[in-house]
Amino acid sequence: MTLHRHRIRIPATAMVLAAGKGLRMRPLTETRPKPLVKLAGKTLLDRALDLLDATIVRHAIVNVHYLGEQIIDHVKTRIAPAVLISDERGELLDTGGGIAKALPLIGSRPFFLINSDSTWRDGPSPALLRLAEMFDEKQMDGVLLLIAPERGIGFDGPGDFRLGADRRLTRAGAGDTAALAYMGVAILSPKMFAGAPRGAFSLNILFDRAIAAGRLFGLVHEGDWMHVGTPQALRQAEEFLAATTTR
Repeated sequence: MTLHRHRIRIPATAMVLAAGKGLRMRPLTETRPKPLVKLAGKTLLDRALDLLDATIVRHAIVNVHYLGEQIIDHVKTRIAPAVLISDERGELLDTGGGIAKALPLIGSRPFFLINSDSTWRDGPSPALLRLAEMFDEKQMDGVLLLIAPERGIGFDGPGDFRLGADRRLTRAGAGDTAALAYMGVAILSPKMFAGAPRGAFSLNILFDRAIAAGRLFGLVHEGDWMHVGTPQALRQAEEFLAATTTR
């Protein structure tokens, strides 16, 4: 398949997933939510919001659950992007359910998605702009940002997807050495959520449905990626940043 030319539109809206319980980040999350844990002096949430601001995203929807009032207070003075709260303090809805609940705030246009425990440094071109350049809603439900697992700082899992020559994604099999890891960063169409399950559900359900329809695509990241999910991963990320500040 050849991807046809399309008008590039940079989404004005993003969703930042910040509602997890942060159990793997204990004891740091005993008194604060994981998105407010600081990496090299800046909270994980602010790192995500700053990356969105640099891409001229106007609105960021942030979902909250565990110690959500701390996040609500933290973003009150945030000007750019403007932050809207999707409140899940009554019921944790997982990744897919959280986005589905926030759709009235997201609107009908494609949006950026960032997991708050994922942060990165760009390569020659900003990753979010590269996602926007590739995304074509006529052909795609989503484009996921990917990286080789061994290049992930603080990441010790296997790859999630295999990237085809046409940049379509399929699920990787066990032991697949060509598998790429999903960075928790994407551009998605709200149309992906048509007929989605009610209540709590994983976004992987919709990824698999899009794969079956040939509408889930991938883009390989050109820079560095830090997955900050545990205290050890936090230390690794801080050491990496300290050692590469002149890059």
